[in-house]
Amino acid sequence: MTGPELILLAVSGIFAGAINAAVGSGTLITYPALLSIGLSPVTANATNSLGIVPGAISGAWSYRQELVGRRKELLRWSVATAVGAVVGAGLVVILPAKVFAFVVPWLMVSACLVVAVQPLIVKSLERRRTSQGATRVAIGAVGLYGGYFGAGQGIASLAVLMSFAGNTIHRANAAKNVLAAVTNGTAAGVFLLAGQVVWIPALILGVTTLVGGFGGGGIAKRLPSAWLRGLVILIGSYAVYVSIRGL
Repeated sequence: MTGPELILLAVSGIFAGAINAAVGSGTLITYPALLSIGLSPVTANATNSLGIVPGAISGAWSYRQELVGRRKELLRWSVATAVGAVVGAGLVVILPAKVFAFVVPWLMVSACLVVAVQPLIVKSLERRRTSQGATRVAIGAVGLYGGYFGAGQGIASLAVLMSFAGNTIHRANAAKNVLAAVTNGTAAGVFLLAGQVVWIPALILGVTTLVGGFGGGGIAKRLPSAWLRGLVILIGSYAVYVSIRGL
């Protein structure tokens, strides 16, 4: 790796860690960075899954006050999302690489659209109630998507978690960060067994997303959410362009 590539990954990791902690969709930053250094779509996805785990953990730590007394429900949700993540990552490994390369640009377009309308999604679900069983199924489905490709996973998790009465945006965000760590950690385990992870980029992202989740997360939470969404959409649009160009 060249010096500029190292800097690109480091900066991308810090921004992604901060944005993941605050709103989600940091993968729309790190994934195109990994593509730009020459990794294939499947390898970039696998490397990204491992690289953003520390950032999800630090992001959850920054919301630790909102996690107090929630061990049982977080355990149930973590099991559901881990099962989904194994299935999603398994599909990446089993299916031909060209399938992933074709599907991902459209998943990124969908993720950008979800980022754009996130406030409407959260507002519409904030007062709704769903059964615990239905919520676990939905969380498992989000885990499957996150195991396959993580862009937009955080916002999908927020949408599910906000459907619980009493889950404020901060409580939902705290749980979202925990589930992101479980989902990406589980998927990364599958990808490691399949030999799809490139270690140096993963380690760089791991360190920098950790920093971003701790320090940048607090800053990101103080910035206007529209700024963050605009940044994610802009970079995500570039990621779509890079992915389509590589088809």
